[in-house]
Amino acid sequence: MNVKPDFNKNANNAATHPAFLSLWDVEAYYGESFIVQGISFNVHEGEILALLGRNGAGKTSTLRAIARMDDPQVNHGEIWLDHQPLHTMKSWQAAQAGIALVPEDRRIIQGLTVEENLKLAQIAPPIGWSLERVYELFPRLGERRKQDGSTLSGGEQQMLAIARALCRDVKVLLLDEPYEGLAPVIVQEIAKTLGIIRDQGITTIIVEQNAVAALKLADRAVILDTGSVVYDGSAQEVLDDEKLRAEYLAI
Repeated sequence: MNVKPDFNKNANNAATHPAFLSLWDVEAYYGESFIVQGISFNVHEGEILALLGRNGAGKTSTLRAIARMDDPQVNHGEIWLDHQPLHTMKSWQAAQAGIALVPEDRRIIQGLTVEENLKLAQIAPPIGWSLERVYELFPRLGERRKQDGSTLSGGEQQMLAIARALCRDVKVLLLDEPYEGLAPVIVQEIAKTLGIIRDQGITTIIVEQNAVAALKLADRAVILDTGSVVYDGSAQEVLDDEKLRAEYLAI
């Protein structure tokens, strides 16, 4: 089993960061409670990384730290994206740099049609995929483009949330529980779509309680336990290691 890599903690120059996205000794907290405790890992361009762990392990907090959301607050460490220091940015700056977070609750805007939800994401540059390209990937959304987005099924809302992210110029797609509450056939459909997105060169980090589904999709896996990295390596190795899954994922 691979262990947490020994990163060069003295590196303060983007040129020394070898990966497309790097987290270096990141600590984050809510109030006085530390949720993420000195985590470090790399994500390479164009790969899918499954970020796994039990409830409360710090997975969502890590995504929000990368996206530079107001909470959790990052008070230590560095986050680099393609030679840019994300750890110095506000959330809107991180979004402009190419970070897109699709939250667990999807946040479809009630009262707006599918197409209006998508167009809203294209109001300000940098603009990503065209509506035609989005509808080619998500034909069901094209069929429902005039329907209120909040009235779609759970799977369709997830597709809309991902499609809306792609309407920006996305470099790293952060997905928080994209399979939650969805039927297995819809999970398979979304997984297939995420594979197509990877083929377009978009780097993806997926946080998912359905660990097996996430691991089957992912190239690599990072497992968190109480806010620390306990595994960083091949997704297939996790699928093959029953003891590792039982200890840290309870599967």
